This record gives sequence, structure tokens and C-alpha cells, in this order.
Amino acid sequence: MGIVNATPDSFSDGGRFLTPQAALGQARRLIAEGADIVDLGAESTRPGARPVSAGVEIARLVPVVAALRAEHPAVAISVDTMKPEVARAAVEAGATMWNDVTALRHAPESLATAAALGCDVVLMHMQGEPRTMQAEPRYDDVTGEVAAFLAGRAAAAMAAGVSRERIWLDPGIGFGKHMTRHNLPLLAGLDRIVALGFPVLLGASRKAFIGALSGGAAADRRLGGSLAAALAGAAAGVAAVRVHDVFETVQALAVDAAIRQAGRQPGARSL
Repeated sequence: MGIVNATPDSFSDGGRFLTPQAALGQARRLIAEGADIVDLGAESTRPGARPVSAGVEIARLVPVVAALRAEHPAVAISVDTMKPEVARAAVEAGATMWNDVTALRHAPESLATAAALGCDVVLMHMQGEPRTMQAEPRYDDVTGEVAAFLAGRAAAAMAAGVSRERIWLDPGIGFGKHMTRHNLPLLAGLDRIVALGFPVLLGASRKAFIGALSGGAAADRRLGGSLAAALAGAAAGVAAVRVHDVFETVQALAVDAAIRQAGRQPGARSL
């Protein structure tokens, strides 16, 4: 899943793809580099981010979704929003997935809207909300608590009429988690999230924990750590990784898969 942030304030690339033309150009590039899904967002959810209105999100997103759908009839298009009215407008324009950081808790009508739209839905774990989520997050067992939350939200979605086959889960790396004390155990325990039986989306690209583990590296210097996280996710069985650097991630995953395949072939040497 390739990321396109049509925002002025995203932590990694805010302002670079704010206009529809720039966002569309970035989406085209990510598809050419191997993205299976393009994830379009028009409201930053970085720590401390200020919310924007549904109207602003729709104005930023819908022209890009419509143009991308016209150019690429078969590509999967995801819209990263917590607002059901934005999701509805994006799906009507051609989006096929609703990626919701609140796991359909933002508005009373979110669950019913997801069921009515019939698109894929990503349910993400977040402790708190974007403006305050990094203010002393606490867990006794971060992986167990995240897994229980996601299982509960999946059950709520299905009870509201969302098809089980449409539900994805996202552990929410960096959303209401301490940079290393929570994110690292969660990454190490991804198999427990995968074991819930839903496709899992992992979004660890350029996150702050990578900077914390690499001498305070800036967001645009966290490629190595992002690739390490993507490979860990693949080993755990996640269905997709949400990344800024599509070409490099596709390459890393392809090489990793080739090495694993070679090790399973007859005559391969076991160490």
C-alpha cells in the first residue's frame, strides 16, 4: 500500500502533494513502482495534528480518486479518513477501501455507513485521539490489549452488517504507543494479531520509533528501519504494508521471498 498524503502537515511529507495534480502524480508514481493499493489521505493524523472539516477533505480527495479511477480501472484505492461522509464521497468517486484510524468509532453512523458502502474497511487501534494520543500511553500487555480491541471492533463491524471478508485489521504502530516500549513488542507479536483471522495491514513506515533507534534520524532518513519493519511484518504473515517508499519495499520483499523460496528447494543446504 503506497501512501499519498494530500495534507500540509503530515509528519513525513506534509505539503508535497497537497494539490490534486501533485497527489495524482505521486499516486501514478507509486503504482508504477509496484503499489497494489494507493492510500489517499487529506487529514494528518500525526501526534498533535489539528482536525480539518469534511468539506476540506472531500475537496482534496475526490478529484484525485476520480482521476485515478479513470486512469487505472483495476487499482485498489483506499481513502484514509475517520469521517463517514468523506468515505462515502470517496467511494462514490471510485475508492474501494475505507482506512479508518478510529476503527469506525468517530461518528455514530460510521458502522452503518461502512456496511452500506460495502467496501473493504481497515480497523486500526489507537489509544486516545491524534492530538493527545502520545500523552503517556499505558498498557499492561500491549499486544494482548491491541488484539482484544481489534477483535472487538471486528465483531462490532460484522454485527452492523459489514461482511467478514471486507474487514482488515491494523495494530496502529505509533498511534497511542510509546516509541519503543510499546511499538517494539507489538511488532514482535504481530503473529498474535494475524492469528485473529483477518488480513492485517502494517503501517510502520518512517515512524518515530525508527528515529529513536537510529540516533534521532529525521523522517526522510528512516528507510532502512522501515524496510526492517516491513520484512518483520511479512515474516509474521501480514497481508499488506503501508509505506512511503514503494520501490524499495517491493524490492526488499521480493529478495526476501526469493531467499526463503531458495531455502525450501530440494538440495538447499540447512545450517
